[in-house]
Amino acid sequence: MHISGMMHVNVNCRDYERSRQFYELLGFKVMWEVPERNTPEVAAAVGMPPYLVRGALLQLEGSPTTPLIDLLEWKEPRDNDPPYPHLYHLGIARIALLSANLDADVQTLKENGVEFISEPVLLDPPDAPSARFVCFKDPDGTVLELVEMEQS
Repeated sequence: MHISGMMHVNVNCRDYERSRQFYELLGFKVMWEVPERNTPEVAAAVGMPPYLVRGALLQLEGSPTTPLIDLLEWKEPRDNDPPYPHLYHLGIARIALLSANLDADVQTLKENGVEFISEPVLLDPPDAPSARFVCFKDPDGTVLELVEMEQS
Protein backbone atom coordinates (compact mmCIF):
# COMPACT_ATOMS: atom_id res chain seq x y z
CA MET A 1 0.00 0.00 0.00
CA HIS A 2 1.14 3.54 -0.73
CA ILE A 3 -1.33 5.63 1.28
CA SER A 4 0.28 8.94 2.20
CA GLY A 5 -2.50 10.77 3.99
CA MET A 6 -6.20 11.45 4.25
CA MET A 7 -7.97 13.64 1.66
CA HIS A 8 -11.49 14.38 2.94
CA VAL A 9 -14.51 13.30 4.95
CA ASN A 10 -17.91 13.55 3.27
CA VAL A 11 -20.72 15.10 5.34
CA ASN A 12 -24.18 15.17 3.75
CA CYS A 13 -26.60 17.88 4.82
CA ARG A 14 -30.21 19.02 4.27
CA ASP A 15 -29.39 22.71 3.76
CA TYR A 16 -25.98 23.56 2.32
CA GLU A 17 -26.02 27.26 3.30
CA ARG A 18 -26.97 26.52 6.93
CA SER A 19 -24.36 23.77 7.24
CA ARG A 20 -21.65 25.80 5.48
CA GLN A 21 -22.18 28.58 8.04
CA PHE A 22 -21.93 26.04 10.88
CA TYR A 23 -18.65 24.61 9.58
CA GLU A 24 -17.33 28.14 9.01
CA LEU A 25 -18.05 28.78 12.71
CA LEU A 26 -15.70 25.85 13.40
CA GLY A 27 -12.99 27.50 11.26
CA PHE A 28 -13.50 25.82 7.88
CA LYS A 29 -13.55 27.86 4.66
CA VAL A 30 -14.77 26.97 1.17
CA MET A 31 -11.84 26.11 -1.05
CA TRP A 32 -13.71 24.61 -4.04
CA GLU A 33 -17.38 24.59 -5.05
CA VAL A 34 -18.59 21.18 -6.23
CA PRO A 35 -20.18 21.18 -9.73
CA GLU A 36 -23.99 20.82 -9.51
CA ARG A 37 -23.93 18.11 -12.17
CA ASN A 38 -21.02 15.96 -13.11
CA THR A 39 -20.26 13.49 -15.84
CA PRO A 40 -22.00 10.10 -15.97
CA GLU A 41 -18.57 8.57 -15.28
CA VAL A 42 -18.14 10.53 -12.04
CA ALA A 43 -21.68 9.60 -10.93
CA ALA A 44 -21.00 5.94 -11.69
CA ALA A 45 -17.68 6.08 -9.82
CA VAL A 46 -19.57 6.93 -6.60
CA GLY A 47 -22.29 4.37 -7.33
CA MET A 48 -25.04 6.84 -8.22
CA PRO A 49 -27.21 7.73 -11.18
CA PRO A 50 -26.66 11.20 -12.70
CA TYR A 51 -27.27 13.65 -9.87
CA LEU A 52 -27.84 17.26 -8.85
CA VAL A 53 -25.90 18.44 -5.78
CA ARG A 54 -24.91 21.65 -3.98
CA GLY A 55 -21.69 21.62 -2.03
CA ALA A 56 -18.04 22.42 -1.57
CA LEU A 57 -14.77 21.16 -0.22
CA LEU A 58 -14.00 22.98 3.03
CA GLN A 59 -10.52 23.44 4.42
CA LEU A 60 -9.65 24.25 8.02
CA GLU A 61 -8.20 27.76 7.84
CA GLY A 62 -4.48 27.80 8.63
CA SER A 63 -4.18 24.01 8.48
CA PRO A 64 -3.44 22.95 4.90
CA THR A 65 -2.64 19.32 5.86
CA THR A 66 -5.87 18.66 7.78
CA PRO A 67 -8.36 16.51 5.84
CA LEU A 68 -11.03 18.49 3.99
CA ILE A 69 -14.77 18.28 4.63
CA ASP A 70 -16.75 17.44 1.49
CA LEU A 71 -20.06 19.12 2.45
CA LEU A 72 -22.91 18.09 0.13
CA GLU A 73 -26.62 18.78 -0.11
CA TRP A 74 -28.07 16.20 -2.49
CA LYS A 75 -30.83 17.80 -4.54
CA GLU A 76 -31.51 14.82 -6.80
CA PRO A 77 -31.64 12.09 -5.62
CA ARG A 78 -32.50 13.28 -2.11
CA ASP A 79 -32.85 11.49 1.23
CA ASN A 80 -33.92 13.50 4.29
CA ASP A 81 -33.62 10.67 6.79
CA PRO A 82 -31.65 11.76 9.87
CA PRO A 83 -28.10 10.51 10.45
CA TYR A 84 -27.33 7.60 12.75
CA PRO A 85 -29.43 7.39 15.94
CA HIS A 86 -26.40 6.51 18.12
CA LEU A 87 -22.60 6.27 18.02
CA TYR A 88 -22.34 2.48 18.20
CA HIS A 89 -23.64 1.86 14.66
CA LEU A 90 -21.40 0.40 11.97
CA GLY A 91 -19.43 2.75 9.77
CA ILE A 92 -18.13 6.24 10.45
CA ALA A 93 -19.51 7.54 13.73
CA ARG A 94 -18.04 10.99 14.31
CA ILE A 95 -15.38 13.47 13.27
CA ALA A 96 -12.89 14.57 15.94
CA LEU A 97 -11.26 18.00 15.74
CA LEU A 98 -8.37 19.27 17.86
CA SER A 99 -8.94 22.35 19.99
CA ALA A 100 -6.32 24.61 21.57
CA ASN A 101 -8.93 26.01 24.01
CA LEU A 102 -11.81 23.61 24.62
CA ASP A 103 -13.64 25.82 27.13
CA ALA A 104 -13.65 28.85 24.80
CA ASP A 105 -14.76 26.74 21.83
CA VAL A 106 -17.58 25.11 23.83
CA GLN A 107 -18.74 28.56 24.96
CA THR A 108 -18.77 29.87 21.36
CA LEU A 109 -20.73 26.85 20.15
CA LYS A 110 -23.25 27.14 23.01
CA GLU A 111 -23.72 30.85 22.24
CA ASN A 112 -24.60 29.76 18.69
CA GLY A 113 -27.21 27.24 19.84
CA VAL A 114 -25.23 24.07 19.10
CA GLU A 115 -26.60 20.87 20.68
CA PHE A 116 -24.13 19.05 22.96
CA ILE A 117 -24.26 15.40 23.95
CA SER A 118 -22.57 16.15 27.30
CA GLU A 119 -20.27 18.55 29.05
CA PRO A 120 -16.49 18.14 28.47
CA VAL A 121 -14.92 15.14 30.21
CA LEU A 122 -11.36 14.15 31.09
CA LEU A 123 -9.84 11.05 29.53
CA ASP A 124 -6.82 10.07 31.65
CA PRO A 125 -5.30 6.77 30.48
CA PRO A 126 -2.43 5.41 32.59
CA ASP A 127 0.11 5.19 29.75
CA ALA A 128 -0.91 7.99 27.37
CA PRO A 129 -1.37 11.76 27.53
CA SER A 130 -4.55 13.06 29.14
CA ALA A 131 -7.16 14.80 27.04
CA ARG A 132 -10.46 16.57 27.51
CA PHE A 133 -13.20 16.07 24.94
CA VAL A 134 -16.81 16.84 24.20
CA CYS A 135 -19.25 15.66 21.54
CA PHE A 136 -21.83 17.84 19.79
CA LYS A 137 -24.03 17.81 16.70
CA ASP A 138 -24.02 19.73 13.44
CA PRO A 139 -27.35 21.17 12.18
CA ASP A 140 -28.42 17.77 10.78
CA GLY A 141 -27.33 15.69 13.76
CA THR A 142 -23.93 14.51 12.53
CA VAL A 143 -21.76 14.03 15.62
CA LEU A 144 -18.52 15.97 15.93
CA GLU A 145 -15.99 15.93 18.75
CA LEU A 146 -13.58 18.55 20.09
CA VAL A 147 -10.42 17.22 21.74
CA GLU A 148 -7.96 19.26 23.79
CA MET A 149 -4.73 17.44 24.60
CA GLU A 150 -3.45 18.18 28.10
CA GLN A 151 -0.08 19.90 28.22
CA SER A 152 2.55 18.03 30.23
